[in-house]
Amino acid sequence: MTKKDIVKSIAEQLDLPQLRTRELVQRTFDALIESLVREGRVELRNFGVFQIKRREARMARNPRTGEQVAVLAKSVVIFKPGKEMEARVRELDRRSAAAPEAPSATSPSDALPTDHGTTPPGTSPA
Repeated sequence: MTKKDIVKSIAEQLDLPQLRTRELVQRTFDALIESLVREGRVELRNFGVFQIKRREARMARNPRTGEQVAVLAKSVVIFKPGKEMEARVRELDRRSAAAPEAPSATSPSDALPTDHGTTPPGTSPA
């Protein structure tokens, strides 16, 4: 879902023009960001908590070359979902576990391997 989708949904629910709704949504996001930067923590009951955490400098490894790389210390935003959000997401698991699985249109033996761009240039897949 994008911000545009959120605006459209709210505008339809509240019978407001999308232009006005977009401004309200953007101002809400701006206020959240400003509060997070100023306070370091924003708690929205039943939704979750946004918090700024400090990550220390460390040594990492470039996965392509294996070369060690210094990663500088930085601040990052973490999100911890609230109880209501956790419960509603868990409900998805319960519903999918209770629903019988639909039979596959193709059996695993019918499936062909996909290349996904791993074939070297100038060669053809087998």
